[in-house]
Amino acid sequence: MIALTQRMFLALTLMAFCVASVQAGPEEDLQQYVDENTQRLVEKLMAERGLYERDPEAFYQNMDDALEGFVDFRRIAARVMGRYARQTTPEQRDEFVAKFKRSLFDSYAQALVSAENFKINVNSATINPQDDNRASVAMEVITASGNRHAVTYSMYRKEDSKWMMENVIVEGVNIGLAFRDRFTQEMEANRGQVQVVIDGWSDAVKSLNLEDEVNKS
Repeated sequence: MIALTQRMFLALTLMAFCVASVQAGPEEDLQQYVDENTQRLVEKLMAERGLYERDPEAFYQNMDDALEGFVDFRRIAARVMGRYARQTTPEQRDEFVAKFKRSLFDSYAQALVSAENFKINVNSATINPQDDNRASVAMEVITASGNRHAVTYSMYRKEDSKWMMENVIVEGVNIGLAFRDRFTQEMEANRGQVQVVIDGWSDAVKSLNLEDEVNKS
């Protein structure tokens, strides 16, 4: 897998352009709804590629707005912080959510807008038989060269019946867990100073080589 393809692939999954909120329904309806929203979001990305070079801040804001009701970044960020979240103030948690989203953009936006042509197939949706408020959606990213990459989204249903993404697995690599491990490492290296870790999170993400992890899987 060449480096550009790796980064494009991870950019797509980490920025979660392929997940949509849906109303409660059978697995087939869930799959169809996610697929429809996936294609619409990818089309939006393709249409706004040029904006990234002209105005990166506007591009970031447009993508952030598009994902606002689809991806539960607050829930994801809390899981990344893990047990250390209890040590933070509400203001620090808000700051980390913003830093977390921005770090993904800064690390992967260039690869995202420079990616070769690709398509995404949403293959199936499975609602957890033990908990019908949990589901997984299996997807496949197919590059222009024909390479296929497996992606699975973990989703949960909120009180208002909307499905939201809460984690992603890329070629068997649990991305949420990789970020949580990194946060733990940073906390240990900085002797538990959570504000220092929050302030330096963008650099921590850049040093986290997820491409290598995916390539080794």
